[in-house]
Amino acid sequence: MSSGPIQSMLPHRVLLALLVTLGAVTAPHVLHLPPWMTPLIIVCAAWRYQAGSRGWRLPNRWVLLLLTLVTAGGVVMHYGTFLGRDAGVAMLSLMLGLKLLEMRTRRDTQVVLYLGYFLVVTQFLYSQSLLIAGWMLVTVWALTALLITVNRRTTPSGWFPHSRLAATMVAQALPLMIILFILFPRVPGPLWGMPDDDARGVTGLGDSMTMGEISQLSQSAEVAFRVEFDGPPPAPPQRYWRGPVLPAYDGRSWRQPDDRGAFRPPLEPLGGEIGYSVTLEPHNRSWIFTLDMPVQISTQVTVGSEYQVERRNPVRERIRYDARSALNYRLDPELRDVDPAPYLHVPENRHPRTRELVRDWRGRSDNDDELIERALQHFRDQPFVYTLHPPRLQDDNVDEFLFNTRRGFCEHFAGAFAAMMRIAGIPSRVVTGYQGGEINPTGNYMIVRQSDAHAWVEIWQEDAGWRRVDPTAWVAPERIELGLDGAVPESDQLPAMARRTQSWTRQLALRWDAVNAYWDRWVLAYGPGLQQRLMDSLGLGQWQRMLSALAVAMLVCTGLLALLILWRQPARRPDPAQRAWERFCRRMETTGLPRRPQEGPRDYARRVATARPDLEQDVEGITSHYIALRYGREPHESELQSLHQRVGRFRPRRA
Repeated sequence: MSSGPIQSMLPHRVLLALLVTLGAVTAPHVLHLPPWMTPLIIVCAAWRYQAGSRGWRLPNRWVLLLLTLVTAGGVVMHYGTFLGRDAGVAMLSLMLGLKLLEMRTRRDTQVVLYLGYFLVVTQFLYSQSLLIAGWMLVTVWALTALLITVNRRTTPSGWFPHSRLAATMVAQALPLMIILFILFPRVPGPLWGMPDDDARGVTGLGDSMTMGEISQLSQSAEVAFRVEFDGPPPAPPQRYWRGPVLPAYDGRSWRQPDDRGAFRPPLEPLGGEIGYSVTLEPHNRSWIFTLDMPVQISTQVTVGSEYQVERRNPVRERIRYDARSALNYRLDPELRDVDPAPYLHVPENRHPRTRELVRDWRGRSDNDDELIERALQHFRDQPFVYTLHPPRLQDDNVDEFLFNTRRGFCEHFAGAFAAMMRIAGIPSRVVTGYQGGEINPTGNYMIVRQSDAHAWVEIWQEDAGWRRVDPTAWVAPERIELGLDGAVPESDQLPAMARRTQSWTRQLALRWDAVNAYWDRWVLAYGPGLQQRLMDSLGLGQWQRMLSALAVAMLVCTGLLALLILWRQPARRPDPAQRAWERFCRRMETTGLPRRPQEGPRDYARRVATARPDLEQDVEGITSHYIALRYGREPHESELQSLHQRVGRFRPRRA
């Protein structure tokens, strides 16, 4: 293998293409790298370019070693570890940049390209979107074209011919990739992830609620999940997507209890059942979302005493499940096997003004229904304002909200109402989830975004059981009917996709979301459950049959590809030096001295010199030139062109 300078193997255009390609590979990681690393990688690439184009000297090994130790220490200081997704990707990006500064030989160039392949794969650790997949495919094609270029004996000034070959190779690999994707047995858990990935950077509801948290969540237009209904979608007032249930209250925050009951309370559907399929985005929590109230779910879940639907493992990958819900129901009308005390608990030293107000209502009410009505009417009659930017609450959040600020979001109204119900002796709990959803006409499915995050209250009454009460609907009914955009003041800033305008940009975004919905459904959500259902429909439900089908499909596919390659394989052409030599031999045949089949170039030249001394100088020069290019170092285009010109000027005459 040649160990000459890289300039002798990579012309200027190819070196530039290499650096541009590596820049495209690294670009998606810029937001994940430490702030100082991207400029460092750019400096390394610029230095390598100047070394190839202007002859700048590259740093010696001791300088590179020192730079590697210092920058690796910077990665450890930034992340606190060498392990994990972020630190690992940062180290790989750093090594790629520094390797450019010692890229002197063909082997160094190959190592750089292999590092580029690894860095491409790590992009899926952050995003599996259709755009990223397309970007990865393009960069793999470019890396493959460059890998072919640096391994060819003749190096053209451009790399377009090799890019066509690289595209052919990638296209030939796609059928095998699809077969493996469909038939290779899936395992539970995310295909792309690291063991220590946590909820950082993932937007979603938590297992507690403090006034002000959901309003922050609602300022994100990220998709929470998508829903396809078996029939017409439910009306807006029925689009309550049940998530975490929070019965524990410490006077400021609502939380899930430490000891949650494992039994399922009795649920009596009263009609209005609706079927649907959900494609849920990963949120690193165990709960899944269903319409109030689910009566059937296709995936394995547990339903606890709060009727909160959960999986055994956190949702770290997109999942798809079918469900059926009863829009009218009666839940646990007798409150059996449940101690009501936790649903009535309010710390004694909290909310004194609210306690006084509720005692007044209780004295003027004949029953619980009348007291509940007074509380809801209080939200409607008093100057409460629904806003994404409520003022900060200091000590007693409920008293300050009800009597001073009167500006809040859904969690303010839900938390205050649930506290009032408990003070009045009515069991209550807060339910968080999502309310609403937007129908995408392109794909005829519903998009539920993080901006649809919501909180409401469930109160328990004898015979009626747990029933939903949403105090936000009494303050801002537009929130329920029209969504967040129709409820908050225009001064409150919302993400563009949370504003349901009819602009052309938004319509284009909805069309693109429809494309992504199909990608999410059939690619990213293709887990063990969906694969098993597909295999069952094909009669391959047993793993032995699945593996047999995989083996047969791979053999058939590779066989067809082999036949296609053989059928389209052109006659092999000699390399440029060989073509020049064969042209020389044909001209020598006209002199009556043809080359014998077993005769090598040196032997042939000596025989010609003996028979024709007048041709000795030209024949020896052409032969030596040919041997140097054919069997020596890598030829340059200029040297090949010189050999062809020399043969062209050779005009021997018959003796």
